[in-house]
Amino acid sequence: MLALDGHVATITLNRPDQRNPLSAGMLRDLLVAMRWCQAENDVRVVVLTGAGNRAFCAGADLSSFDTDASELERHHGRQAFVELFALMAALGKPVVGRINGHALAGGLGLAVSCDLLVAVDTATFGTPEVNVGIWPMMIQAVLSRNLPRKVLLEMVMLGDRWTATQMQSFGVVNRVVPVHELDAAVKEVTDKLIKKSPAVMRLGKDSFYRQQDMEFRAALDYLQSQVTLVTLTEDSKEGVRAFFEKREPDFKGT
Repeated sequence: MLALDGHVATITLNRPDQRNPLSAGMLRDLLVAMRWCQAENDVRVVVLTGAGNRAFCAGADLSSFDTDASELERHHGRQAFVELFALMAALGKPVVGRINGHALAGGLGLAVSCDLLVAVDTATFGTPEVNVGIWPMMIQAVLSRNLPRKVLLEMVMLGDRWTATQMQSFGVVNRVVPVHELDAAVKEVTDKLIKKSPAVMRLGKDSFYRQQDMEFRAALDYLQSQVTLVTLTEDSKEGVRAFFEKREPDFKGT
């Protein structure tokens, strides 16, 4: 489900009775919604959340994947996870995870793929796959870039659940609030984000995710070029003018 309010687009996983699982159809819908948000100029911030108050997302819905499909077809079907996680990193716009409940397995990968996370204090996070003889392969690339090695290894090897406060202490969750404060906390974040330059936000987010796997000197050289691109934008020039004129900048996204 996709809703637009001003410059904020909210994408909601809308199967609360099943704890918002990632079915094949849900993955396709998420890709379509994210691509629309990426292309729509009016959208400056994306909020990703789950319906209800039980779960953000409980992970993959295995029952939705065709049991008559061959193993090769199933393998290719998992490409949707790859495309979604890559798209979220390359979206060019901030994605705020409104974590309204438990984020488990693939749901944890989806949550951590968001740029910022605001979670209710009753939410839990975990990778329980190992308990049923599976390893969380599809989300490991995302998790290993957001969690310390020993913490992640404990999580995936033991399959235990972790609290929102624990995840905040590891730097994964930005804010933890009571359920009645969730919407206000998310709005506080999105209200600040929509005031920033869309052009600079796009260049900045892209540079952040692209440089993370570069060799150190290569990263520095790449970022030097990105500084130049930022300063060439009209928004950057407007921001400098506004600073000296002691007023709020009027960013146009160019």
